[in-house]
Amino acid sequence: MKKAEFIQAVAQRAGLSKKDTQRVIEAALEVIEEALKRGEDVSFIGFGTFTTTKRAPRETKVPGSDKVVQVPATRVVKFKVGKKLKEAVANA
Repeated sequence: MKKAEFIQAVAQRAGLSKKDTQRVIEAALEVIEEALKRGEDVSFIGFGTFTTTKRAPRETKVPGSDKVVQVPATRVVKFKVGKKLKEAVANA
């Protein structure tokens, strides 16, 4: 499902216009992004939790060659699935 399809489905289910729904969804995604940038977790009970974690610097080999490159340390986003969503997908 692409973003436009998602917006249309949410608009129909909520009884809102597509334009209003798009603004709400984009605002929600911005709030989630800003919270993760600050290092905060974003949790939706039953759905899941977005967290950030630090990935240490490491060396990795380039496939197809003997070249080794340094990968710098970075922060990455992780998502842990909530119980309700996990069960819904498993029983679909």
